[in-house]
This record gives sequence, C-alpha cells and structure tokens, in this order.
Amino acid sequence: MKQPVMPAIEVSAWETGNVLPLLHQIRHALQELLENDRETSIDLRALPMAPGEETRLIEALGKGEVSIQLDALGKSKIMETRYPGAWMITHYNTNNEILGKFIEITRIPGLLKSQREDIADGLQALEDELHEK
Repeated sequence: MKQPVMPAIEVSAWETGNVLPLLHQIRHALQELLENDRETSIDLRALPMAPGEETRLIEALGKGEVSIQLDALGKSKIMETRYPGAWMITHYNTNNEILGKFIEITRIPGLLKSQREDIADGLQALEDELHEK
C-alpha cells in the first residue's frame, strides 16, 4: 500500500507554529500504538492555535475510510484520518456548538466501545424478552 504524502507545512508570521509539532506528536503516538499498544488523546481545544491552524491540521490529516456520527446528549462525530489509528473526534451540544475536539490515537475510539453497564442492561432486556415468549 502506498503511503500518503504529507503536504508541506509553511508557517506564517502570525501563526503559533503548532501544526508541524502536532503532526510529529501524532506520528510518535502512532508509533507508540503500533509498538507498545499505548493510546494517546490530544485535546485540540487546550492548545494555542491561531485562526486557520486547526483547519490546516485537519487538512493535513485528511479523511480516512471510516466516519461515524453518534447522537447521545448531543452529537459526536468520529472520523478516521488518512492515517489509520489517528481519529478526529468532535463533540457538540444540543445547539450544535462544539464542546470538545480531540485527536485520539487508538485502534478504536473509546466512545464506540460498549460500556459494561450498557451490556448488562442489554443482556437483562434480552433475557426479559425471551422469558416473555
């Protein structure tokens, strides 16, 4: 499989210069995931970024094959980047305002994993339905 080519990142005088270091951090995190099964989460809202830098970062990461939208206490969008294992996750409130934006380096985002309590509730509901029949 041909590896994607990273676009050139030029820094303007008014930018923080955080796009390229973030891409290096993501590269390191992907290596940690691959070699040590270590997951990483990067909170983009906690980082200083000049106008347009977040967009440039998202464009540099590109879009992968998987895109998911969840609707629970507001919408959450989960998008695989063109680098498998690197996921862009955005959480919205009920007014469609962004509450959080993260890059998760993981095999599958934790938000998609069924919680133990939910599995227990589902099991009980199925058992109840089977007992009624």
